[in-house]
Amino acid sequence: MAKNLEIDNVDRQILALLTQDATMAFTEIAKKVFVSDATVHVRMRKMREMGIIKGSQLMIDYAKLGWDITAFLGIYLDKSSLYEDAAKQLQKIPEVVEMHYTTGIYSVFVKIRCRDTKHLREVLHDKIQKVTGIQRTETFISLEESMQEVQQLIIP
Repeated sequence: MAKNLEIDNVDRQILALLTQDATMAFTEIAKKVFVSDATVHVRMRKMREMGIIKGSQLMIDYAKLGWDITAFLGIYLDKSSLYEDAAKQLQKIPEVVEMHYTTGIYSVFVKIRCRDTKHLREVLHDKIQKVTGIQRTETFISLEESMQEVQQLIIP
């Protein structure tokens, strides 16, 4: 990992453009940021080495593939010391797509995707409720996803 963890406005502009379109060519980024293609390559390599850029993401419309339910679960653990073991078990459940160790009333907050309500019920009953250390869960079904990222965080 690089020792210099500082990024400048050019780096922020590159990140902002890539958050809008991760497939944007470096030549196009260079034109929009008013730097050379080589500068974009160097900056991207630097940010990867620093761990700022960890890859790219393909955004999929899961509903069009038959996965119509997105739900969030607030999970209560018997004891917070059980988090690591519970997290390892939850990571093995394919329907769990995000997991956060949280403060507040829940120990863990997860996002899951299911085909329909029957599948959701099976995942909750047959998989998640059987994870050692989970006391109980609260389920919140998403009716619509309005946004995924906040680009304003990159450029102050």
